[in-house]
Amino acid sequence: MEDESIDGLQRVILNERARLLRFLAARGAGDDAEDVLHDLWQRVAGASGPPVAEPIAYLFRAAENLMRDRRRSAVSRGRRQMEWHETSTTLEEEPVGERMLIARERVKQAEAVLAGLGARADRVFRLYRLEGRGQAEIARDLGVSLSSVEKDLQKAYRALAELKGQFDAE
Repeated sequence: MEDESIDGLQRVILNERARLLRFLAARGAGDDAEDVLHDLWQRVAGASGPPVAEPIAYLFRAAENLMRDRRRSAVSRGRRQMEWHETSTTLEEEPVGERMLIARERVKQAEAVLAGLGARADRVFRLYRLEGRGQAEIARDLGVSLSSVEKDLQKAYRALAELKGQFDAE
């Protein structure tokens, strides 16, 4: 049973699908070959006009053009993002002067919050986040259960999140 909503060029795409995918892959589409073929399908579905004299050649040329358009868009997008990043990073964002003092004060406040949780929770957080040690290793070295390490980390994260909320409110 054939789907009657599929027109001539869409039928050609279905018949030539494997060849079109190989063609696109050979021209560098890689993993995007399926996406390019889908874009081609959408374009053909929305197009109206006179019949195409050589549909296979037309579809291969259209597929290659779509691939080029996608590549150009990706290059342009990358360039725009790079330019945006370069223009949005200013000297004001670097911690100098007053910003450095504020940053130091906030570090002191974070250290005080961690110290206020108790010696073990403070140590667990520092070993895990600052030294990069695993939770099981920390539990073994401190002689506590893995569950205790997890609870200490949760307590530390919760306390630091509250502190961050205070910083954001300032």
